[in-house]
Amino acid sequence: MSAQAQMRALLDQLMGTARDGDETRQRVKFTDDRVCKSHLLDCCPHDILAGTRMDLGECTKIHDLALRADYEIASKERDLFFELDAMDHLESFIAECDRRTELAKKRLAETQEEISAEVSAKAEKVHELNEDIGKLLAKAEQLGAEGNVDESQKILMEVEKVRAKKKEAEEEYRNSMPASSFQQQKLRVCEVCSAYLGLHDNDRRLADHFGGKLHLGFIQIREKLDQLRKTVAEKQEKRNQDRLRRREEREREERMGRRSGSRNRDRRRSSRDRSSREKSRDRERKEKSSSERRHESTNGKSRSKRSEEREAGEI
Repeated sequence: MSAQAQMRALLDQLMGTARDGDETRQRVKFTDDRVCKSHLLDCCPHDILAGTRMDLGECTKIHDLALRADYEIASKERDLFFELDAMDHLESFIAECDRRTELAKKRLAETQEEISAEVSAKAEKVHELNEDIGKLLAKAEQLGAEGNVDESQKILMEVEKVRAKKKEAEEEYRNSMPASSFQQQKLRVCEVCSAYLGLHDNDRRLADHFGGKLHLGFIQIREKLDQLRKTVAEKQEKRNQDRLRRREEREREERMGRRSGSRNRDRRRSSRDRSSREKSRDRERKEKSSSERRHESTNGKSRSKRSEEREAGEI
């Protein structure tokens, strides 16, 4: 890649698709189904294993650093939950790799000479020590490349101790088998990347394997898958809690609404009863007043009549 292309890719990664007003690039959004969600989360196996013995070629979905930048910006504002898509992708890929590993083990068991369980355990111990040596040497080389020479020297001292243990384990394994059988290369399948490892591999071969891009790439993919599983579980738990909280709030509001409606009905009923009582009292007062007026009118007529009779008597 030229310096200009590297600079363009860096700007895409930092600023996204809209960095120079190119509308043609903005037609495909990072939310499009054609965009690789694993690429947006920087864990697509097609990227990680590129250039290795298990190079998968170009991904069938769109890979664009600018779209990844758009996603990173948008994910700070809202949860897009793309981890679930990436987790499904990696789970499918790792399941296929594990299936190939089991098939390779089965082929080895069929082709290699049958040995007893005791001898097999001794061979397994040699393999484990080989792995320890390879991992330590790869770590020492990495520390040395980073300029941490003192730590690298400490790792190399540990390597010497493991080599001594390996020599003893190989001696035990050699003594437990015929010379003709011991010379055969006893193979083992790497549980991480499905590569074949030999019982008699030298330190350089082991360091190249455990420090190689293929093995480290598979470690990165498996670690990313574990991280995604944890993230998805946490987000699903949070979503469930939010959903439960919203449901409880809705039920509480409904209960409060029913209580408020009941109180309003009680108040209206009480108001109607009070109004009815007041109307009844008004009617009673009116009837009483009317009765009193009729009584007073009757008394007035009788008094007037008696007065007239008295006047007539006097005349």
